[in-house]
Amino acid sequence: MNVVLWVVAGLLAALYLAAGGMKLATPREKLLENPNMGWTADFSDAAVKGIGAVEILGAIGLILPWALDIAPVLTPLAATGLAVVQIGAIIVHARRKETKALPMNVVLLVLAAFVAVGRFAG
Repeated sequence: MNVVLWVVAGLLAALYLAAGGMKLATPREKLLENPNMGWTADFSDAAVKGIGAVEILGAIGLILPWALDIAPVLTPLAATGLAVVQIGAIIVHARRKETKALPMNVVLLVLAAFVAVGRFAG
């Protein structure tokens, strides 16, 4: 089970590093041009950057605390935080009727919850 948790945490970390990095590095006006990022119209530039920062910090929190055995309780807390981010994303996409995004949000929510429960138990 530990190997499965590591694989899932690694995949989540890679996805959140990429997504968060894109939100931090790309100007909001450029994000608005992407049809998959239409939700950014509802948020300020600072909010979009904040979401990106949370995703990057969550990705780091999925790996480093558990790997280094330094405050390992931060790993399931990071996974829980990323699950909350996904709940917010699901709400935003549902309100905007962006149904294409919902399956991926649900998968990310389930995987983050899986890591949170697995690491809290272990």
